[in-house]
Amino acid sequence: MSISIRVDREADHASLVPMGPFELDHATEVAQEVSRTESSLSGCRSVDINLARLEGIDGTGAVLLARLLDRLARDGCRVGMVENFNPEAARLISLYRERRVELPVPNPPAMGFLSRIGALAAELPGKANDALDFIGRCAVALPKAVTIPSSVDWHSLPRLIQSIGADALPVASAANLLIGGIIGFLGVSQLGRFGGIAYVPELVVVAQFRELGPLVTAIIVAGRSGAGLASEIATMKVSEEIDALQSMGFDPIRWLIVPRCLALALTVPLLTWIGDLLALFGGFLATIVMTDMTPRAYVRGTVAAITAGHLLTGLLKSPVLAVAIGVIACGQGLATRGGAAAVGARTTTAVVMAIFSVIVISAIFTFFYALMGI
Repeated sequence: MSISIRVDREADHASLVPMGPFELDHATEVAQEVSRTESSLSGCRSVDINLARLEGIDGTGAVLLARLLDRLARDGCRVGMVENFNPEAARLISLYRERRVELPVPNPPAMGFLSRIGALAAELPGKANDALDFIGRCAVALPKAVTIPSSVDWHSLPRLIQSIGADALPVASAANLLIGGIIGFLGVSQLGRFGGIAYVPELVVVAQFRELGPLVTAIIVAGRSGAGLASEIATMKVSEEIDALQSMGFDPIRWLIVPRCLALALTVPLLTWIGDLLALFGGFLATIVMTDMTPRAYVRGTVAAITAGHLLTGLLKSPVLAVAIGVIACGQGLATRGGAAAVGARTTTAVVMAIFSVIVISAIFTFFYALMGI
C-alpha cells in the first residue's frame, strides 16, 4: 500500500490530498511523507486538505496530520479542511488539533499587601477546620489503639525512641548547657550591679526548669525529629504506601502516628530533664568563672532553689509539647500531594508550624501557672 500526500499548488495556495492508510503500522512512512510535504509548502498563504483518498486513519496518523496543520497555522498560513468526503477522519484530526491548542494563560493580577492579608484570612477557617478534624481523628484513634493493639505498629517504637531520643541527646544537651551558661552570665552581669550574686543559682533554676528547659528542648526536637517524621510520612504518601496500608485495612493514624507521638511523649521529658541538669552545670561554670562565689555556695543555693513546683511545672509541659510536635509533623506528612517538591514544602511547613506551636503552648502554660499562682 502506497502512502503519499499529493500537493496541488497554485501560487500561494495549496491543496493536500493524503492517500493510503495513515495508521500506526505505517507510522514511519507517514511521518516521512508529512515532513516532505511540509518542506514543499514554503511560502503558502492558504492550505486546504482533502481527506477523500484516505484508506484508513487512527490516532497516530491523526496526530501527525494535526501537528502539520498546527505548524502551518503558527506560520501564518490559513488552514481549511474539506469534510464532505470523510467526515470521521476530519473529526478525528480536529479533535487532536483542539487538544493541542495552547490557550494563553492570563497572569494573575498582582495582589497588594491588604489583599494578601485578606486572602490569608479567608483561608484560615478552612485550615482551622482541617486541623481540628485531624486532631479529632487522632483523639478517636487513641482509645482504639488501646483496645486493638494489633492496629498499631509497636515494633517501630524502639527504633523511633532511638532516633528521636538517643540520637537527639547530644544536640539537645549542648543547647541546654549553653542556655544555662547564658542565664548565669546574664544573672551575674545584671544582679551583680545590686550585689545580688547570691540569687544567680535561683535564677538559673527558675528560668531553666520552668521555661527555657522544656521550650529549648522542644524546639530542638521539632527542628530535628519533626522534620524527619514529616519527610518520612510525606515520602510514604507520595509513593502510595499510605494508600497500600489503607487497602490492607490499616488506619494510617493508628499504625503510623500513634507510635510516633508515643515515642515523642516518652523521650522529650527525658531529654528535658537531662537538659535541666546540664543547664545547671552551665550556670555553675559561668558563675564560678566570673565571680568569687565558691562552688559549695553555688551548689547550696541551687539545691535550696530546686522545688517540686519548679520541677513539675516544666516537666508537665514536655509531653504536651511532644504530642503537638508529633501531630503537626505527621499531619503535614499525610497532607502531602504531588512529588518530591511537595515533600520538601510539607517538611518545611511542619517545622515552622511545630516550632510556632511549641512557643504558643509554652506561653499558654506560663499564663495559666501565673493565674493559678503556681
